[in-house]
Amino acid sequence: MKTNHIKYTVYLVMIGVASVLCSCQKDFLKEEPIGIPNSGNLLVDKEGFESAVTGLHIAARELFFYPDGSRMNSFWLGTDVACTGDRGLADFENYQTWLTPAQWSVEFYWNWAYLDLIPRANNILAYIDNPDIFWESEEEKNAIIAEARFFRGYAYNMLANLYGGVPIVDRISDSPRTDFVRSTRREVYEFVREDLEYASQWLPAEAPEDGRIERGAANHLLTEVYISLEDYEAAVASATAVIGSPRYRLMTERFGNYTDRPGDVFADLFKDENQNRSTTVNTETIWALQFEFQTAGGTAGGQKWYANGWLRAWGPKWWDIRDPDGNTGMELTTDSLGRGVAWVRPTSYFYNDIWKEDPSDMRNSGYNIKRKYYYNNPDSPYFGQEVDPMAIQADTMVNYYPMIMKIEPQLFPEGESFGRAFKDTYVMRLAETYLLRAEAYWRMGNSEMAAADINELRNRAHATEVEPAEVDLDYILDERARELIIEEPRRLTLNRVGKLAERVRRYNPESGSSVQDYHNLFPIPLSAIDANIDARLEQNPGY
Repeated sequence: MKTNHIKYTVYLVMIGVASVLCSCQKDFLKEEPIGIPNSGNLLVDKEGFESAVTGLHIAARELFFYPDGSRMNSFWLGTDVACTGDRGLADFENYQTWLTPAQWSVEFYWNWAYLDLIPRANNILAYIDNPDIFWESEEEKNAIIAEARFFRGYAYNMLANLYGGVPIVDRISDSPRTDFVRSTRREVYEFVREDLEYASQWLPAEAPEDGRIERGAANHLLTEVYISLEDYEAAVASATAVIGSPRYRLMTERFGNYTDRPGDVFADLFKDENQNRSTTVNTETIWALQFEFQTAGGTAGGQKWYANGWLRAWGPKWWDIRDPDGNTGMELTTDSLGRGVAWVRPTSYFYNDIWKEDPSDMRNSGYNIKRKYYYNNPDSPYFGQEVDPMAIQADTMVNYYPMIMKIEPQLFPEGESFGRAFKDTYVMRLAETYLLRAEAYWRMGNSEMAAADINELRNRAHATEVEPAEVDLDYILDERARELIIEEPRRLTLNRVGKLAERVRRYNPESGSSVQDYHNLFPIPLSAIDANIDARLEQNPGY
């Protein structure tokens, strides 16, 4: 009401001035309200659709980084690669009591897909065929459709991997619906395939700006979907379209903004500002989420707290380490390791088991996994000395464990104690395309070609090559852990291949005794079942 009073007061003043001057036309006083912004008055031209596409990218970023907290890490906690470190957390310690249909994470991923990303994509698709909209060409219009269908396919692939069969909603509804039924998991994958094949046909080969979706991203995701559909020849062809493109190649020499510092090429991939083509020569990036400090839309949810939160989640509380005298041994503001809180503590499987074959693997170097800490408090008599965890009886679940250096920032716009980074974040990287093609080859019975693809990465890492006879699904999963730790939503991969329970029992002592085979899928959220009063939304077995 305050705003309206001010507006009308201004109009009265203007009318008075006009009367005195006797110099205005009646049209001057006419107001044409545009109403509340909505799809009907925004999706009327290319600019409106570009804004809607931005909304798709925002939703994709918020899958991983909004809101903030330990439960945003359910794609990793309780898998073979990670467990909880923080003593106040119990996430997936006991699968049978933790993973229930009412659990926060179970609802979050479902609601993210059905309330955020899928409706935004469907909304674009519902309005784009308006014949009154002017397009420079059919290709321009189809590229927008392709980006919307890519994101819809991305959401449904995540749902199928996580929950199995789910309802397929392919259009917006003008009234509430309470009669959804589940399609089969295969039917969902087929729906995703159709969306992604369209996206592959019409997305540009080169994205118009950093972070936007291009054809390689569609083909990369198609490879995974074809594997899920057991169409391995199509999977190989789709991956080859990416790997064989002159736009992409593995980075094999040091590059980017920090080559004047000690390091290696694998570490360079994760340095600040090294992910985008516009700032470096990185040809390995297929799709990276964009973050910008103090820029509108530069973080998840538009809040500075929801920047890239991996540093906070995966980093140990090294800054709480005491020296042998029991005094403060670490000073948070004098180091670049940030303020980790140990929500996610990698397992011994990651830190030890997968490197036994070749400890000199570049991805295990000190530039990529920090295994030693040094007292950095100048007031401590132990300043500069290596921390001996046995001497101080360090808590190796919380304060002292190796730190994966992918999460370390080089730029600290909020200071070293902020606990989060503003670096751009890979969703798809060419290294994973090689591993997907290797999986497809192996499933076809072609271990030689599978080994050749894996060895592209092992050669880059100066690691011993794998022999064809050594390649199996477990080896591929091990290689994915070596190459893609943190980048890969591990639960989605293990669910997709049906090995989550098996590998949790083998490699995660915190969760292994409670996990059951039915945990290879999340339950359907109880809130969705209860709201669906006009049809039965079936629960997954075991829940």
